[in-house]
Amino acid sequence: MQFPAEWENAKKIKYEQGFNRPSPRDFVGFGPLTEPESLAIYHFTLSHDFKLVLAYHTQGQEIYWKFQDFNPKSSLAIGENFSKFSGYKLSKTPYNSSFAGFKDWFIQKYNRPRLYN
Repeated sequence: MQFPAEWENAKKIKYEQGFNRPSPRDFVGFGPLTEPESLAIYHFTLSHDFKLVLAYHTQGQEIYWKFQDFNPKSSLAIGENFSKFSGYKLSKTPYNSSFAGFKDWFIQKYNRPRLYN
């Protein structure tokens, strides 16, 4: 949750929920891309021409297939297929979780399908 896709919105939401310092979950950091893990994923992604990226959420069992009003071509169809075969529910990303994630940044940057489950 440290990616530059409306990171300020994520900070506002999570800080208001009390996640304003390093913790096991939901802390968005002090700025986008300040942690080595986030930077590594960011640079790795920039250096490749991925057409589709999958990332698994530790609390999963849902597939989030778009970011805000960004709805890349084929995202819904790909999400429906993954839902069918995985048993995971196809869902819209909850507002309080819809900013600063890798999926958000990938979709915003590349306008390509990115599934998060």
